[in-house]
Amino acid sequence: MSKPNKEEANPQTHDESYRDFVSTITEDGKRNWIYPKKPSGRLYKLRTYLSWLLLGFLFAGPFITINGNPLLLLNIFERTFVVFGVVFWPQDFYLFFLAMMTFIVFIVLFTAIWGRLFCGWICPQTIFMEMLFRKIEYWIEGDANQQKRLNAAPMDRTKFIKKTSKHALFILLALAIAHTFMAYIIGKDQVLEIVSAGPAENLGGFIATMVFTGLFYGVFARFREQVCIVACPYGRLQSVLVDDDSIAVTYDFARGEGRAKVGKRKKEDGVVTNMPRKGPEEEVYGDCIDCEQCVKVCPTGIDIRNGIQLECINCTACIDACNDVMRKIGKPEELITYTSYNSVVEGTKPNFFTTRVKAYLAVFALLFSIFLYLFVTRPEVYTVILREPGMLYNELPGDRFSNFYNARFFNKTFDDMNVELRLHFPSGEIQWLGDQRTIPGQQQVENRIMVFLERDQLTGAQTQVEFGVYRDGKLLQTLQTGFIGPQVRE
Repeated sequence: MSKPNKEEANPQTHDESYRDFVSTITEDGKRNWIYPKKPSGRLYKLRTYLSWLLLGFLFAGPFITINGNPLLLLNIFERTFVVFGVVFWPQDFYLFFLAMMTFIVFIVLFTAIWGRLFCGWICPQTIFMEMLFRKIEYWIEGDANQQKRLNAAPMDRTKFIKKTSKHALFILLALAIAHTFMAYIIGKDQVLEIVSAGPAENLGGFIATMVFTGLFYGVFARFREQVCIVACPYGRLQSVLVDDDSIAVTYDFARGEGRAKVGKRKKEDGVVTNMPRKGPEEEVYGDCIDCEQCVKVCPTGIDIRNGIQLECINCTACIDACNDVMRKIGKPEELITYTSYNSVVEGTKPNFFTTRVKAYLAVFALLFSIFLYLFVTRPEVYTVILREPGMLYNELPGDRFSNFYNARFFNKTFDDMNVELRLHFPSGEIQWLGDQRTIPGQQQVENRIMVFLERDQLTGAQTQVEFGVYRDGKLLQTLQTGFIGPQVRE
């Protein structure tokens, strides 16, 4: 047969039946357990090195501090949020909202260009599964075929020891991950307190830790790739964000089809050719020898030769496997590579800088610029002044009246700060109750103050007063509140 043209060679143009089923589910609806072959190759080594770096950063993160603050803390219970050592208070919610919107647009932009690259290289789910739990499994139970034989064998002493050892290590690793995630939520000090105290002394913390441990163990011991295929919302996003110009792990069907085993091909000087052993000379095969090594190493069980699929996490295991085969048969590498569909069809370099990408980039740049401006220009101190609840005014000699207030100062800088509080109008007097404390960097202090006004300064039962917060003579913030007094007679 003659070599197919690009349209005929594209498997997506004539057979898309692979989209009618999920590789991890059998026809009768049961779980089809995936046994991926142990990957190896240049890209796998790069992923491993990157994983070591990210894992080191993840586990060390709770113990890294910047100016006394943790690197990252997302304590929703106490409404304390720290990102790269910068404390964000509830009053900074608008910044969080804008940051989240910017991050979402960045995900859209990143996915439109590089597809699901994040999933295969940076996602914690993939890193934990492929670089920790899966490696433990390879170490104890062996490669894919050995694991299949072990699972099919009856329970004996060897199988019991291997299974017990593997799951014991899985549980210990899930405990370590659970404690690390807890440290990012409630802080390392509270986690250390939970660990050092008995379960009865901190039952809530103990239960939360055990729940996280059980969740992580269940995900990595049983649920596994189903997280990427079924549960992860990012995978669903990919289906609407990726187009024919997006760069992803792609099979070069124009070069690879039609497929034929090595045994059907001629050999010249020890190199496998695309000519058949028998038949007319004009009949040629593609470079794919249908060895299915790309399928055997896939952690989600798909065949990348069918085309770009939602289940593909761009882990590049198939690229390494295919490159290894191509080297052995004397063919050029990158039959499976990072490229776009249009690049394969047109035989050109990928061009991802499309009109759609330009629009995403413009929106991202705008949102990021607004966020950066608001973050840089946010006030150095945020002050809240509220009247003492449950208290009315005090009438004093000389026709004067006073109100009690609680003044809370949030220092958003990293330096200790002393502030001055002035009454802009009406002209009155402020008296601090107790010592006026220095506000530590990235922390808050609360003071009580009294405000004194003359009768002729009152405008009714409630008079609006305005305060100014100053640092070294510089006005940082103005705020208004009410002053309770007697009803003014006409």
